[in-house]
Formats: sequence, structure tokens, C-alpha cells
Amino acid sequence: MTLPVKVTERLEHVRAGDHMITRLAKTVRRRLPLGSRTRDLLHGVPTGHPLHPPLATVTLGCWTATAVLDVIDADPRASQAVLATGIAGAIPTAAAGITDWSVLHLGQQRVGFVHALVNLTALGLYSGSLLARLAGNHRAGRALAFAGLGAAGVGGYLGGHLAYRMAAGPTHAETTTHLVPLGWHDLCRLWDLPDGRPVPRRLGYIQLFVLRHGAQVKVLADRCSHLAGPLHQGRLKLENNEACVVCPWHGSTFRLEDGAVVHGPATSPQPSFEVNVRGDGLVQVRPRQV
Repeated sequence: MTLPVKVTERLEHVRAGDHMITRLAKTVRRRLPLGSRTRDLLHGVPTGHPLHPPLATVTLGCWTATAVLDVIDADPRASQAVLATGIAGAIPTAAAGITDWSVLHLGQQRVGFVHALVNLTALGLYSGSLLARLAGNHRAGRALAFAGLGAAGVGGYLGGHLAYRMAAGPTHAETTTHLVPLGWHDLCRLWDLPDGRPVPRRLGYIQLFVLRHGAQVKVLADRCSHLAGPLHQGRLKLENNEACVVCPWHGSTFRLEDGAVVHGPATSPQPSFEVNVRGDGLVQVRPRQV
């Protein structure tokens, strides 16, 4: 195991800042309540993908371009324009990032907190670089920008660790297209399901959320696409006159009819199933075709 990986994995278990992290996360969640349009926008619900990564790509791209322009001794106005664009982009990037961070598990939040501090340092260095350039001190401006690029690189590494090693971003819902073959599958008997209360049921390798209302049955993958919370333990609600389930862990809301995301933090829909109830009461399911 390389040194950067060792250091980063240790961050997952450092408890020194837990009190501050917990309070900050609660403050963010209180200021941006679940179900609000602003929160859903910052999570990326309207686009179906987390908003933070593409915004971060734009900001880091501008800052990297600044370094290239400095190396080739380009027109200072070009460097300043690209640098200023990156600084401006850092604001919505940070807003989206801290919104996602506020609904992660504690171990992920520990790494994410350091990620934010390092990126804040990078932003400070780049802001100082822009001020120095505007004052005519281009040498100091370049030096600060290169230091900022180093800090941004460390922040990017921590962000990659969060995304790819700690899975803070990819969907956690079961990939039914790979685990459940096409066609109808016998699940259970209708009368074995309680009326109006969701329950878990196994179908091969995956666990399903199953809800019966009379003779109607709704079936979704049970593990929430955000961080794998058990949907069968969530509460049911009506949203715009449509039946939904709210994840008990972080409040992601999914439409029962097709698993569509109604409110974040989840951005990926829940895999949903078509249901057939035979005359003898046998409930059959198959993956819903998109």
C-alpha cells in the first residue's frame, strides 16, 4: 500500500474533529432542508447526476490552464481571466460539495472535511494570486498559483478517494440488469404480504422492497441508491399525489411507480420491477425496461 493511500485511510478513523464535523453537517442540513428545491439542485437531482464533480472539473481545468499559460509566458490578461473564472466556479462547486458531504457517513465526512480544508487553502492561494497579478506583481502571482495547484491536486486526490474507494457518489442500488435475468420470476404469494406495510423479500442475489395495497403490488430494489439504506424501513408519503417512499437514512425520496428520484440526496433512480399477480395469488416480478 502506497503512502498516500495509508495516510488517506487513516483520515477515515481520526475522531478528533468529529464534534465539529457533526455540528457543521447538522447546520447544513438545517439550512437546506430535505425536499427543498435548492438542496435538490445542489445534489444534482434535476440532471440525474451529482452536481459537484462536473463543477469541480471546470474549476480545476481553469486553474490547470492558468499554470499552462504561466509556463508559456502568455498574455497576463489571459491568465487572469482563466484564473478568475476558476475562482468564480469554486463557489458553486463548494456549495454543491458541502451539500453532498452533509449526508455522508461519518468516515466519509472525516475525509471530506480535510478535502474541503485543502481546497479552501487552494482557493485562498489562487485568490491571492489574482490580487497580486492585478497589482502588477506577476512573479508573486505565478508563485501563489503554482502553490495553489499543488493544494488543489491534494484536494483532488482526496476527492477521488471519497468517490472511488469510499463510494461517496456512485449508485448503491442493486444492478438488476446484471443480477436478475429478463423474464418473469416467482417472488411470493399475495396473501403472504401485509397490506399497506413495506417488507423485504429476496430475489436471487438481491433484496427487494415490496409493498401491497389490496391486490396491487409495488416492487423496487431495497437498497437506496444514495448509500444503500433499507427502503423497507422508510416511511410512505404522497408527493404531488404520487405514492413515494422516503429512505430512513438520509431522506432520499423515490416514486413507487417507477423508482424515479423525487428528492435527493440520491440522484440515481431505484431499479423498479413490473409485477404480475396470477389468478392463484402468485406474485411474479421482472426488471422494468427503461
